[in-house]
Amino acid sequence: MYTYGGLPSLLAGGAVIGLAAALGGYYAIAVWVWKRGAQRGPAVATVSFAALWLMAEMARGTWLTGFGWGAIAYAHIDGPLAFYLPWLGTYGVSALAAAWAAAMGIAVVRRSPWPACWVSFALLLPAALPSEINTWTTPTGTLQVSLLQGNIPQDEKFETGSGVPLALQWYRDALLQADGDLVVAPETAVPLLPQQLPEGYWASLSEKFTQSSQAAIIGIPLGSFQTGYTNSVVGLSASQTGWQYDKHHLVPFGEFIPPLFKWFTQLMNIPLGDFNRGPLGQPSLDVRGERVAANICYEDLYGEELATRFSNPAAAPTVFANVSNLGWFNRTVALNQHLHISRARALEFQRPFVRATNTGATAILSHEGTVLQKLQPQTRAVLTGEVQGRTGLTPYAWWASHFGLWPLWIAALLVLAVVWRPRRLSDHC
Repeated sequence: MYTYGGLPSLLAGGAVIGLAAALGGYYAIAVWVWKRGAQRGPAVATVSFAALWLMAEMARGTWLTGFGWGAIAYAHIDGPLAFYLPWLGTYGVSALAAAWAAAMGIAVVRRSPWPACWVSFALLLPAALPSEINTWTTPTGTLQVSLLQGNIPQDEKFETGSGVPLALQWYRDALLQADGDLVVAPETAVPLLPQQLPEGYWASLSEKFTQSSQAAIIGIPLGSFQTGYTNSVVGLSASQTGWQYDKHHLVPFGEFIPPLFKWFTQLMNIPLGDFNRGPLGQPSLDVRGERVAANICYEDLYGEELATRFSNPAAAPTVFANVSNLGWFNRTVALNQHLHISRARALEFQRPFVRATNTGATAILSHEGTVLQKLQPQTRAVLTGEVQGRTGLTPYAWWASHFGLWPLWIAALLVLAVVWRPRRLSDHC
């Protein structure tokens, strides 16, 4: 907000503190409620803490459009709890991690190790079983992919005298020279509306991909002043003309203005700050028999929204493609955090992910969440490699596509209702 938006430093700092306080408030409330009701023994304290933490994580990730970045499940992608991601999703794994942590803490405070031992045994035993029993998808075909990383500096990205001509030239040349079955350019790789592009620019790109067996996914804003704008990607291919994906989950303040906050966004110099929202469950792009489902920037935080594309298994994605611009964050940990988030989605759905970003992390992920290839951040390059599509439904893909997060909400409330039910008179004797 300060570096790129020009917001006064005090106001930018206050906004960050306010956001942190608001997000932390969910957990403060959960711990306060737990403290008042967790006096009935180690088992009750453990499961009630897990249920309350689960509700706090889901509330933070969904209410007021949600902000699920930093959920504790992302710390367990390379650990034994990753076994449960295809079953319970990220929020479910957060509940398991919370239960495990609570059991350990209670074991120390109350000097009662047995609940912690039983919880550890229950969580670790399934994870020790052969991986084949947790494989829910099967291979389809393979695609050669070319992922473009233009590394356009964020402070120049929308400047007509520097970043815009650089982006137009580099991405056009890279798209025309790429030889992958699927070529992916990141979010707003083309930083102008189609009607603002130089004459012949879009026609040259369209000609290449509509007259060959290749396909391209290109990030570009669409719309007009009269109809409104969308943060979109456009697909160019001979087999599926007119395909586009419009971002559904918009970033507050960056992509839409919450009520009563227009004054705040007007203080920042961020172009195209109020987009229209695309629908959920938009169709995939067909590329050589693979169904490639696009998502833009931090939309891959929301597994329950990606799950809507699995309600019809015959049309479900076989490959996910994320396009992002994390140039706002330079070389901070945010780049690797976002890569970690995509790894979690790959594990939940057992689908490969390809990620094309402006500055990083551009990568190819397997359906097991493994980083197969990755570009160095802050470099201008093209990542070429192979991705194998997958078909089939994980348990999480099935229940989340039908019911969203409601099963987890209901389970958490039922747990609290059972363990905190009023005691009978005999219980006090």
